[in-house]
Amino acid sequence: MFKRNRRPPEINKASENLTLMMDIARVSNKYDFKDLETWALNTIHEFVNRRLSPIPTSDSPTHTYTFSAFGAASHGTRSTNTAIWSTEELTKLIRLAQLCNHEPLLTTMVNHLKQLMNSSVQYACLAMTLADELNIRNLRGLAYLEVMQKATVVKRTKTDIQLIAMTTPLSSNPVDTVPFVPELPTNTVTEGTADQEGHPGISRAQQLRLLTGYYRLAGTWERLRLMPPRFEHAASCGATWHQHGCTQSWVEFWKEKTRIDPVLALGLADVLGRLKQVHKEYDRWGSAPYMHHDCRNVARKAILEIIRKIEDGLSDFFSEGGEEDEW
Repeated sequence: MFKRNRRPPEINKASENLTLMMDIARVSNKYDFKDLETWALNTIHEFVNRRLSPIPTSDSPTHTYTFSAFGAASHGTRSTNTAIWSTEELTKLIRLAQLCNHEPLLTTMVNHLKQLMNSSVQYACLAMTLADELNIRNLRGLAYLEVMQKATVVKRTKTDIQLIAMTTPLSSNPVDTVPFVPELPTNTVTEGTADQEGHPGISRAQQLRLLTGYYRLAGTWERLRLMPPRFEHAASCGATWHQHGCTQSWVEFWKEKTRIDPVLALGLADVLGRLKQVHKEYDRWGSAPYMHHDCRNVARKAILEIIRKIEDGLSDFFSEGGEEDEW
């Protein structure tokens, strides 16, 4: 066992071997060698930051990710080819950072996993499972939302297909014609992985959370759609303007823009996407004769505040129990 205040040359050479460095950090944490643990974790973090240059490739399997110039080959010889980080290695790094309470490494890996979620729903499933296991709140909500919006976990029946055929001509948004209902797994699949057909492994508990999140987000949108965010009128509005006309102009804008095609084209539970689209429409809004200029700025901030509040509390939408917030 290595001493705290002395690192032999072999340890310095080991700094280029990520697997060995992870083992050193794990053993150091177990036996409370704080100096060695800190050095190993900082070295891993520097190594990750130095080598982390993702290059997704279309022909790579969904459970792997390509990184350029990633150190040495597994047999001790240097490789000039790109190396592959599997989801298993990403998982080990995140678990190690959480185990050792190394916030910089954990933040780096979590942020990177958030980016990977956009490339494949399998990464979103992995993020969802890790967030549940390690209680990573800032990852949990985003991962569940990504799976809810992108994962194909429903097998459509003949009746579903007939209903889609009947309703699609009447609606430009087929997403809202058929509700999101996750299918209960028929095979034993490890959470965060995929089965032989490429379907994500989602546990029953996770499916219930997905259903809960869908219900809560859809309900939140219905409330927001019917009533725009409240805001305090500017002092100048009360002095030189008719506040009732100012409020009415804001309400009419909200009711109109929450029904436009770009908003309805998004999923019913995509509250953040719909609110961001409304915010874009607000920025494009021309002069409003009955709305005070200062109040327009306050109303814009009110939209952004609603978006921020939902983003901060996204994890709560997918949690069991609790009460829904009033937006």
